[in-house]
Amino acid sequence: MDELTIVVPVKAAVPNITAVRLDPNTHNLVREGVPLMINPYDRNAVELALRIKDRFGGKVVTISMAPPNGKDFLESTIGMGVDEGILITDRVFAGADTLATSHAIAKSIAKLYPNFNLIIMGEETTDSTTAHMPAQVASWLEVPFVYYAIDAEPNIKDGTVRVSRYLEDEGLVEEFIYNMPIIMSVYRNSNPPRDISLNRKIMAKVNGLVKVLTNKELGLNPDCVGLKGSPTIVAKIEDAKPLPRKKQIFQGDPKEGAKWLLENLVKEEVIR
Repeated sequence: MDELTIVVPVKAAVPNITAVRLDPNTHNLVREGVPLMINPYDRNAVELALRIKDRFGGKVVTISMAPPNGKDFLESTIGMGVDEGILITDRVFAGADTLATSHAIAKSIAKLYPNFNLIIMGEETTDSTTAHMPAQVASWLEVPFVYYAIDAEPNIKDGTVRVSRYLEDEGLVEEFIYNMPIIMSVYRNSNPPRDISLNRKIMAKVNGLVKVLTNKELGLNPDCVGLKGSPTIVAKIEDAKPLPRKKQIFQGDPKEGAKWLLENLVKEEVIR
């Protein structure tokens, strides 16, 4: 191995729930015309990749499957310190679920960076919160997957990497040594992301550091991407109705209030 190659898949997530629109026919998210930003948890993944680069050298690349306006948020990752960005965008990719998306990302990485050492991903996304993608990409590429990673120390000479991961429920940090390449998803509360440099972001735009590729260049099987490659079907969507409340208020001694609350919860069969 000559130098580390770290690939960070990132997602263009809608910035807040008020911007979410659903297609009434397909029930898919409508992203056209909606301002997009990088998924916040993916910034933690970018930060870990950059910290590894700062200590051990190498190259960091971000890649995303998004509409054409996704180029802007990829430029922001270069503003953080990433070396280059790849935007894969094509109408044939539209309507993809996590399986089709992970296939497109995995096959694109295999084609563009066949000798990658590390793929680092966010724990999940704020607009769908499935946390499927890292494991699915690992499955397509047939490489090990480590979740809740908080740090990694690659050894370029022997091709191994020591990964630390945090187990929140137990409050423990575990360490594992793997042969590279591997995929990691980053614990969401670790590696607070650094600021974006305006100068680097301008440099990304001026020097064209974000490459835009369509399926013409990638040559992915149209039956495995987009709606055709997505087994997930949203059959029906209903608005959540607010639960009826009795609006009862207890006033008095806190101990008596706790007893009153417990008795009423048992009476209503909320608890037994």
